[in-house]
Amino acid sequence: MEFSRTPVVTPEGDAPTRARVIRSILENGPLTAADLAQRLDLTPAAVRRHLEHLVEIGSLAAEDQRVYGSRGRGRPAKVFRLTDAGRDELDQQYDDLAVLALRFLSETQGDDAVMEFARRRVAFIERDFRTVADLNPDLSPAEVLAKVLTVGGYSASVKALPIGDQLCQQHCPVSHVAAEFPQLCEAETEAIGKLLGRHVQRLATIAHGDGVCTTCIPNTPEKKDGESA
Repeated sequence: MEFSRTPVVTPEGDAPTRARVIRSILENGPLTAADLAQRLDLTPAAVRRHLEHLVEIGSLAAEDQRVYGSRGRGRPAKVFRLTDAGRDELDQQYDDLAVLALRFLSETQGDDAVMEFARRRVAFIERDFRTVADLNPDLSPAEVLAKVLTVGGYSASVKALPIGDQLCQQHCPVSHVAAEFPQLCEAETEAIGKLLGRHVQRLATIAHGDGVCTTCIPNTPEKKDGESA
């Protein structure tokens, strides 16, 4: 889909619909115009108008959809993902104060202190897991974890894989800070692995420029000391 370079002016009444478009992409990851039209019950023409505006102001970016296996004739569809500016519009921008505080902590107390801070920040994962599990007995441990993270602002979901589960976090409330202090991501991954008893692997992070944070959770639990293979 090609976009006109003519500046787009949209009525103020369009703002709620544009917010729905951004929220849908936040919760579901990159989407095509057709996907959005179906999810939001809008006409394709209306969706394209909103997407055109959001791309022009820098809230969204358009890129070719990845196709696995053989692809039909014609150009691939465009998918739309949130940019950093788009995430900032969701009122989850972390100002310079957090970065300055962590820089001060690192300079005065060392990197170990930053890591300890990061571990304390994600302590809610283990703290809230049992409560959510008791309230949702039909969910798998990975699905319970996704609910805990979603309440914590991560908009998380789980995809089943042949080797286990893939935890997808469509949003990271600390991505701007984690770009400079990866200890925030490391502590989160550490907490997930400890809670689930798995050696989990982080495959992508929003803080490093990926569209979504993904973590592979294998089926096989880690062996405890003294257990046979």
